[in-house]
Amino acid sequence: MTSAILDINNLVVSVGKKPKAANIIDGISIQVRERETLCLVGESGSGKSVTSLTTMGLLPKGTLVPTAGSVKLVGEELLTATDRRLRQLRATQMAMIFQEPMTALNPVVPVGRQIDEVLRAHTNLDARARKKRILDMMEQVRLPQVERIFASYPHRLSGGQRQRIMIAMALVLEPKLLIADEPTTALDVTTQKQILTLIRDLQRDHGTAVLFITHDMGVVAEIADRVAVMRQGRLVETGPLDAVLRNPTMEYTRNLLSAVPSLVPRAARPETKEPVVLEANDLSKVYKERAFFGKGREVVAADKVTLTLRKGRTLGIVGESGSGKSTVARCIVRLIDPTSGGVRLSGREISDISRRLLQPHRQKIQIVFQDPYRSLNPRITVGESIAEGPINYGVSHADAMKRARELLELVGLPADAVSRYPHQFSGGQRQRIAIARALALDPDVLVADEAVSALDVSVQAQVLELLDEIQKRLGIAILFITHDLRVAAQICDEVVVMQHGRVVEQGPAAEVLTHPKEAYTRALLEAAPGRGWDFANFRPVSEGLVATA
Repeated sequence: MTSAILDINNLVVSVGKKPKAANIIDGISIQVRERETLCLVGESGSGKSVTSLTTMGLLPKGTLVPTAGSVKLVGEELLTATDRRLRQLRATQMAMIFQEPMTALNPVVPVGRQIDEVLRAHTNLDARARKKRILDMMEQVRLPQVERIFASYPHRLSGGQRQRIMIAMALVLEPKLLIADEPTTALDVTTQKQILTLIRDLQRDHGTAVLFITHDMGVVAEIADRVAVMRQGRLVETGPLDAVLRNPTMEYTRNLLSAVPSLVPRAARPETKEPVVLEANDLSKVYKERAFFGKGREVVAADKVTLTLRKGRTLGIVGESGSGKSTVARCIVRLIDPTSGGVRLSGREISDISRRLLQPHRQKIQIVFQDPYRSLNPRITVGESIAEGPINYGVSHADAMKRARELLELVGLPADAVSRYPHQFSGGQRQRIAIARALALDPDVLVADEAVSALDVSVQAQVLELLDEIQKRLGIAILFITHDLRVAAQICDEVVVMQHGRVVEQGPAAEVLTHPKEAYTRALLEAAPGRGWDFANFRPVSEGLVATA
């Protein structure tokens, strides 16, 4: 057995240095060895990211403080290392990939120069040698047209390409330890599979030890050698991948695994004769990029998309990033204007109505965004946020606040939450508040744009159950945009599959996700992480098939 690259022993991280300060990390011990991937899993707030930031020496000064234990990198103690020594170790001996590359990359500096900063800080190579190494690394992470991307700014790249830049930056000096903090959470399944395969291949070639932080058990099944499960700052279970997935010893681990949505679609609900509340007919959106010289470029984001949604039903739109899912949703809600085609809401054409005349129709269609923290105003209470819509439509402040309390209880939050601010809630609670705000106007259609993609599996399961319950009680129609086929399988009645702005397949969810007709749909299903595991029953899918044969 190889020696440990990272050795964390009885680590305690507290809020400040006061004797009775609360412990965020409470005595955890983990090891990561050469060429090994340890997946650190748990719900939001379990302490996973704090563990990684402590290792990197990136804890916020004076707020979180390591008060006990040891963190050693190849035998060198990190907790007592000076800031200068930690800067020397970063990139050369340890490196980190963050969850959101767009916030980790400098938006006004070309990505090639940002990787070059690492080499200039830690090597004596000249400019030509540095560029050669950067281009070689960019090819290793399988970026296309590396010369072009070298000179590109982050906003010109896709999410998957930006994450590859982060990986190239982290591995350009071949560190012994790579920490990956939720690097695939916001990526679609095919890009996610490529990134996971890439990390595996680079680990094999460079002998890197990987600490992979995630809440996605499907990703764990794809990449882990060993698994460590955290809850409320403590380590509750650890062991080899197969042992943890087959025989989880702790109830918390069993609940985490059981919360993973299955790729097997839920039982189909009977067809209804309910009225059609939403129609899109040949809906198209074309963006025109202006050029200083010559003709500008046209980008077709949505191309003649047609769909129908009935009252009380859920229609899912799935596809890779850039497939046009969110563009269609925003055209339907009229956050952006379609280039051509029609949108009918409860029988009324709204695609050609001016913004001024559109207001009476807006209350009939509401949207829930991916990140509730960015969509909720941090300066006003959640009660005021929920009441804002009804007040704008003439409801008195008192009645609107009364309705806000009722809606908070409907989404599983206490009525007294009206007086608190968004930052005082967890991510899952904030998403419940965003749902309550969308329901405040009694809409006919609720558009959920990647509404659960950033949530851990247990909270995700709660929000999906909440949407299902609300739909049963209110009869609302839901247009559900997602890149997660597991989620689509559990909540959608019908599914529309999009690629490059076009609909390539659509039909009942049970049919499309079980017997796809198009090669693209089959490729999406085959790329779903952990598709070989039946997590709820703690066994590979193949064993379940044999058992029922």
